[in-house]
Formats: sequence, C-alpha cells, structure tokens
Amino acid sequence: MSSAAEQETVREKVPGDPPVTRSAEAGPAARRSRTDARETDTASRRPPVWPGAPTPLGARYRVGPDGVAGTNFALWAGGAEGVELCLFDERGAETRLPLTELTHEIWHGFVPGVGPGARYGYRVHGRWDPWTGARWNPAKLLLDPYARAVDAGAGNDYGALPPEVYGHVRDWPEQHVADTVRDDRDSAPFVPKAVVVHDDAGGGDEWMDDRRPKTPWADSVIYELHVRGFTRLHPGIPEELRGTYAGLAHPAAIEHLVRLGVTAVELLPVHQFAHEDHLLRRGLRNYWGYNSIGYFAPHAAYAATGTAGQQVGEFKRMVRALHAAGIEVILDVVYNHTAEAGELGPMLSLRGIDNRGYYRLQADARRYADYTGCGNTLHVVQPHVLRLITDSLRYWVTEMGVDGFRFDLAAALARSMHDVDMLSPFLAVIAQDPVLRRVKLIAEPWDVGNGGYQVGAFPPLWTEWNDRYRDSVRDFWRGALHDVRDIGYRLSGSSDLYAWGGRRPYASINFITAHDGFTLRDLVSYERKHNEANGEGNRDGTNDNRSWNCGAEGETDDPAVLALRRRQLRNLLTTLLVSTGVPMLVAGDEMGRTQGGSNNAYCQDNEVSWVDWSLAGQPGPAGLLQLTRRLLALRHSHPVLRRRAFFSGRPQAADGLRDLAWFTPHGSEMTEEDWYAPSATLALYLSGRDIPGRDARGCQVTDDSFLTVLHAAAEPVDFRLPGPPWAAAYELVVDTSLEDQSTAPGTVHEGGHVVRVPGRSVLLLRVRT
Repeated sequence: MSSAAEQETVREKVPGDPPVTRSAEAGPAARRSRTDARETDTASRRPPVWPGAPTPLGARYRVGPDGVAGTNFALWAGGAEGVELCLFDERGAETRLPLTELTHEIWHGFVPGVGPGARYGYRVHGRWDPWTGARWNPAKLLLDPYARAVDAGAGNDYGALPPEVYGHVRDWPEQHVADTVRDDRDSAPFVPKAVVVHDDAGGGDEWMDDRRPKTPWADSVIYELHVRGFTRLHPGIPEELRGTYAGLAHPAAIEHLVRLGVTAVELLPVHQFAHEDHLLRRGLRNYWGYNSIGYFAPHAAYAATGTAGQQVGEFKRMVRALHAAGIEVILDVVYNHTAEAGELGPMLSLRGIDNRGYYRLQADARRYADYTGCGNTLHVVQPHVLRLITDSLRYWVTEMGVDGFRFDLAAALARSMHDVDMLSPFLAVIAQDPVLRRVKLIAEPWDVGNGGYQVGAFPPLWTEWNDRYRDSVRDFWRGALHDVRDIGYRLSGSSDLYAWGGRRPYASINFITAHDGFTLRDLVSYERKHNEANGEGNRDGTNDNRSWNCGAEGETDDPAVLALRRRQLRNLLTTLLVSTGVPMLVAGDEMGRTQGGSNNAYCQDNEVSWVDWSLAGQPGPAGLLQLTRRLLALRHSHPVLRRRAFFSGRPQAADGLRDLAWFTPHGSEMTEEDWYAPSATLALYLSGRDIPGRDARGCQVTDDSFLTVLHAAAEPVDFRLPGPPWAAAYELVVDTSLEDQSTAPGTVHEGGHVVRVPGRSVLLLRVRT
C-alpha cells in the first residue's frame, strides 16, 4: 500500500524512479469503509473452497470428492499476489472467496454447490506500477478469459463507459500521467459477468467427424455474413428470432444459402465483444465485433433464448442446422488484440490479470506495442497466451462444432519478438495440433506493423485472403490496368504467390468485396467514401477504393447509368465465380445491397449494414441473384473451374492443346509482348481434358472445356474464336451484356469465326466438339 505522499504525487515518473502506487481516493481506510458497506458476503455466509485442480482452466462443473457436485475454478495469473473468486446472486450481491491454492502460476479452487448458471468474476491482487507494466487493481472485477458464456446484463446500454470500468483515473487533471493513477472504485456493477456452463449444453456427440460436411477446399464457396445483419430484416424469420443464432438456423435463412449454392458461411466475429467508449458517446455500437473480450463465449447479444448459458446451446443448434444443410461454419476470429485497447482503455480482463504476461509492451513497459491499430497486441510468444488461443480454437471445433477459422490480422499472430516469422510458435503449434491442422485455416495475411504485409507467405495448410486478386479485378473493370500480367495470374489461381511448398490454387481466397469496404453495388456507384454517419469527419475508412461510379456519384435515376452499373455488377460477379481459387461472396452482394457509400460501416448496427431482403423481389437485383445461382451451379458441375493443381501452360498432347491458354482478340495465342501491353480484352481457355488428379475411385477426371472472354472497354470488340485444336464450335453460356440471362444460353458459334463482344461484358463459352 502506498504512502500518503506517494498518493499525492502527480509529476511524471522518469526512468530510475522507484515504483509508485497512486490512488484517486483518500486512502485505504476510506476505500475499505465503502467496500464494507457494499459487500454482503461475510465469513459465516461464504461457501467452502476446496483445493480443486489447476486444470482445466476456466470454470468446469463436475462431481468432486465424495460425490459432491460443484465447480472447479482455475485462473492463470502469473505474478499476481492473490486472487479472489467473486460469485454473484440474482440480485447482484457479491460473495468473495479467496483462492489459496497456487500451482504453476494457476490459482484454483473447487466450490461445492455452485453449478451451471452461476455468475462469477475475479479480483486479482498485485502491485500497481504502470511504469514497469504492473497494473493489478483488485477494485476491478475481471472476466475469466476461459468463460464459456458471458452475461452482459445491461452491459453497454448507456451513453458512455462509466469511469469505474477503468483501472486508472480517467479524468485525472494531468492527462499525460492519467493512466498511472489508480482508480479504486468498484467496477462490478458495470461489467459483464462470466457464467458457469454445463459441458453438455446444447448437445452431445453431434460433432463427430462423419456428421460434418467436410467440403474439400477446391469445392468450397465462402459466404461472409453477419449473424445479426443477415437475419435482422428477413421477412421469413419470426420477429423474435431475427438478429440471432436461432434466426440463422431458421429454414428461411438456410433456404437462401442452399439455393444460392454456397458451401460455407464465414461469420463475422461471434466471440463475446465489447463496445468502444468513443462509439457509445456518439450513440453508436460496435457492429462488426472486432473487439473481443471472451474467446470461448458466443456473443450474448445474438442469443434469442437467454444469456445465462443458453447462448451456448443455441449456437450449437445453429451449427447443427447448417451442417444438416451441407453448409460448413467458419468463424472470423480476433486473437491479435482485445477490447481493452491501449493504456487508456478499460480494465475488463487480461490487463488486470497480468498485463505484462498477456500483452506486448514497448521498451518502457508503460505503453503497448500496437501492431493491430487497436491499441494493444496479444503476446502470442508467451506459452500461456498461446495456450489460451489454441485452447479456444480447439473448444470451438470439438465442442461447438465449427469447421474452420479466418484469422483477423494473422500476421500479428505470426510475429516472434518483433518481426513476422513463418516459423513462429503460433504457426508451429497449429501445424502439429491433431485437431486444428484438420480444419479450414484462413489468414488475413497482414497487420499494421512494419513488415506486416505477408500475402503469399503463409505455410501449407493455410489459405489466404488474396487482396491482390481484389485490386487487380477492380482495376481491370474500371480500366486502370497498365498491362494484363497481374490479372492473368489472379484469374488462374495466383501461382506467383502460392505455387510453392505444396500449396495449391485453393490457397487463394478470391474476393472482390468484404465486410471492410464498399459493397459490390457501391463499388460501381461511388468513387469516394461516404462515412459521415460514423461521426469521424469522414476520415475513417480507406481512400484506396479502386471504384468507379459509372458516371454519377451515388444514387441516380439516370437509366443509362443504372443499366451500366447492373452490367458491371454482372461482370464482377462472373469474373469472381469463374476464376481459379476459392471464391468468397459477401452477404447481400448477390442482390445488389448498398451501404450508401460507406466503406467502413463497423459501427452502423442499422439498415445501413443489414441485408435488405426486399431487393430479392426487384427486377434488377433479382436478375443478379439468378445469375449468381446459375454461376455457382455451373461451378459445382464443372471440375475444370475448381482445379486442385496449378496449370502448367504446356502442351499436353501431340495436337498442342494446353491446359491453359490465353488469346488476343485476333484469335492468336498471347505472346510475351502482349502481356506487357495495355489491353482491355483478355481471353483464357481452360481445358477439361487435362485436369490433374483422380476421383474417389481412381479414375481420371475429365470435363468440358471453356473459353472466357473479358472485355472492359466501352466500345464493342470483334473477337475471333480459336479454331481447332481448341474447338470446333462454342456454345454461349453467359453473356453479361444481357439483362435477361435466360436468353443467352444455347447460341452456338463455330471455331475460327468472329463474334462481336459487347462493350464492358464477359462471354463464357463452352467448347463443343
């Protein structure tokens, strides 16, 4: 405990000064008097705490010694001087139970009579010396990092985070040292509580391997969606289920996914997350959820059945329903940082358990190393942090039933001490883990630190969001490419990035849009971001959109502009779905959803972000939806569009036919000079005769061959179709210049003949022999 003189000190500490504990309040006597008045637990009323076990971490309900049922609590808190388990009854009254057993830095105890539904948290004692990274503050109730459910209660239903949730005095007069002054006010009434959950909540052994879809990577089509946003306005889902896990499990929601033809949903973060104070002050909320605080707990606000553990069973039932429809579940996970932000952020969990053990700190230890742009970075090279992450991943696979993960800012996880290291502990553990190496692993292969851009660098087992595909396709269709070299690689699987170490074309997750950025419709409707509703002066969000508004900024009633936009939407979708690699669609893009020009709708939990299902019945969007379904059905039917190996580009037989060939509008194969020349027209021939690999019975895989002609110029071009040996004739399958796609299929053109390719369009032709 600090002296009165130390408490009154407000000058900034310089290197070499002794540790100083500061307080915003009068002293220990005043603080204790308030605590005594508030606490309802007394020594006579406290339940007993038996020694229990240090593993597993978290709260696990079980039958203890002598057949007595209760819950074992175990918390890693390296460096702490003491830990109190805090139990809360239905009225919010708190009972504090000191945990006296300490094994390998894990504080543990078994409390008989405590079972599923019990709410709890921890208070951790230790030094307060932010100058050395020590930020223990027992006045703050802390969320168990291993909590399997979180009851947020009123949570963030106020205009700002109350000062009690901060470990430091937020309004200290000298702001440059505010984070070093300890706030001794109790945070318990204002922070979420962990909930004890029964291990069998919501199911049994339904996650056995033979009940998972197990779609091969090459056959996958990913559909990125937000649990709340996808279901919030769906007219076929009962009102009470909209915006929830149960809503996504509803037959009306699943029917859309099945009819569309996607094989996996990639859910924006569903780990328990918190809202940032600066958003709450503006009357906004964190919508996307990239602000995790509970790595084992399904976000409570997405539960229709309750938040006292019921959210676990509801999530499992959602996964089971999607699996029954043949759809895998991939989670977008945020293990690179937490909702506690930088040194001026709230104290919710890890910061108060062991700040130095969980977070990367700068050399002065008071500040955080920030490779994420969110204020802090988890210190993944620490064994207990790595254990937290991998335990969480295994839990979601083995007990919650998910099929894979997309790792937000994965480069931050791959950093060793400072630099990104593809031999880092995190990647090494994943590679050898018998559970995790079998699921789908997707990296967002960058972070905001030096050397953080790592597209193409992740090891085998991993796939990656390929932003070079996104940028190249956008640039081609807006007429901004200087040559066609890069887009040639992107359309054919990005072998320049992934043809090493046994990686395959499906290492490339091809996308044109994602949650972060313009929707597909806005990509052809806006040249500038319009994020004014976020309250940040339109400074947030990227300025590098590579978009084209087709002649008018935003909404317009000009029929020519609207027709061009619809054609560009068809061009972009068709390009994505015939490219080699794994396509990723964003919910609502198949119907032309708009965000009104916002390219950073992370805090717009409203109609800006929610999928507008009325679009499905409108003529233009309905046509786009039908085209998307047709293209995905075509992709599922033709293995030549889902290759498992890269193209060789070499003749495969005496007739000189190649597995992949590129043609100019003159009908001749492209030369080296052609790749370096500016061109608005590109054609690629995919041979179905030369597909590497065999089917499940060991037979050679063969398929139809296809010619795709992409023409980005405004004026039409005459294109000579390659004749024999490439094809005797071609059948038109898709012509994106047509509003009504039902009139396109079936037209036959002879090989060697010239066809007129309309301006800004894609022709997809099937070879006829």
